[in-house]
Amino acid sequence: MDQLSTPEQPLSYVDRVNHWVRTSTMLKLAVIGFLVLVLLIPTGMLQSLIIEREMTRNAAVAEVSSKWGGEQVIGGPILSVPYEVVKTTDKGQVERQIAYLHFLPDDLQFDGDIKPEKRNRGIFVVMLYNTQLIIRGSFRKPSLASLDLQPGSVQWDKAFLSLGISDMKGIRDSINFTINGQRLAAEPGIPSSDLLPSGVSIPIKLDADVYRFESKLNLNGSTQLSFLPFGKETRVNLRSPWSTPSFTGSYLPDKRTMTAQGFQASWKVLEFNRNFPQQGIGNFLERSVVNPGDALPLFGVKLLVPVDEYQKTMRSAKYGILFVILTFISFFFIEILDRRRIHPVQYLLVGFAICLFYLLLLSISEHVSFDWAYLIGGFIILALITFYVRYVFQNDRLTILFSAILTLLYGFFYSLLQLEDYSLLLGSSGLLLILGVTMYLTRHIDWYRAYEPAQPSAGSLQ
Repeated sequence: MDQLSTPEQPLSYVDRVNHWVRTSTMLKLAVIGFLVLVLLIPTGMLQSLIIEREMTRNAAVAEVSSKWGGEQVIGGPILSVPYEVVKTTDKGQVERQIAYLHFLPDDLQFDGDIKPEKRNRGIFVVMLYNTQLIIRGSFRKPSLASLDLQPGSVQWDKAFLSLGISDMKGIRDSINFTINGQRLAAEPGIPSSDLLPSGVSIPIKLDADVYRFESKLNLNGSTQLSFLPFGKETRVNLRSPWSTPSFTGSYLPDKRTMTAQGFQASWKVLEFNRNFPQQGIGNFLERSVVNPGDALPLFGVKLLVPVDEYQKTMRSAKYGILFVILTFISFFFIEILDRRRIHPVQYLLVGFAICLFYLLLLSISEHVSFDWAYLIGGFIILALITFYVRYVFQNDRLTILFSAILTLLYGFFYSLLQLEDYSLLLGSSGLLLILGVTMYLTRHIDWYRAYEPAQPSAGSLQ
């Protein structure tokens, strides 16, 4: 009990300051607030560590993908014809250059299966696939009516058909085209990179009104498979035993079926669904993009890993400082309601233990599922804090109460992570409930005398 000042024995200035420090509620709240700010440092470092580990994982994925095959984009086939452009320079010299006319197919169909495959790079899992595609479609005989070119400048005898493949390392078999019944072997490389930067091509004789083509493509890739809608009508049908696809790009499937055994999806894209014509000169696709930052209208599927441990751990770590605040509030009100002094160092140690939980969550989730990592990490930290506060409180009832509060907080934040779409509603409702309970429990507290010892009632005086 603090010594009271009397006329016979007045308190010194130092004693009065010490009494104020020990009994000031506002000073204790200020100290707790400062400790929360201090704990922002380790929580920020943890978030940086999560980003670093995710970058390490991405580097491992990129390394394996660079040898197997990256995210594949299939474009074409495209019919291209070179023509001669004659220009006169400022000095009056005549220059002859070669440009290319490009004609897109009237109809284009991709039909295939995607076989997923997981590879391990250290502790990291890399999502790979092999796809077997059948490509069918047709062209009409090219017409120069809408291109305003002199027929004599067009080199019809040098026409070629090209198929764009974004990562050539993924090609597993030789590629052949059957055009109007004639089988032709494709060669690597494309003479013109106007529309397709990489792929295969074959020369073609333009001696028919309609050109029907078919080809088979055995291709390795990683994570994602996409297509360019180059046909007047582009159809894509895909099947895979992978049960958690993510449909990406500018168009969603018209039909899709997803079960535990895999998925089936089909797309139908018309020329009216895109902003470029069926034929043009040079890179006419680039000129059709309205905004410079826009990309071409790709569409396809991504083999989504069901749980991204780094994404969930980062979301969990962002709640870390709120977890610390709520824990400190519980500590503080136990201190006020039970009139039991708790030193700031004891607050700080409990706060560091909570921060350590997120480090455990990160490290354990790299080896087991996120749910198990959360359970194991939470149990370890809960046991550690319970063991410590037992000696701080010197009271089993308060220890059990504080452990129950921590358990509820762990469950509350886990629910926020699981219910991503409703996390804002659940979080705001939970905080409102916590505030209401706090206001109810502290409704009779005299905050001016919160730290002063309870005075005995008149009936208890002898």
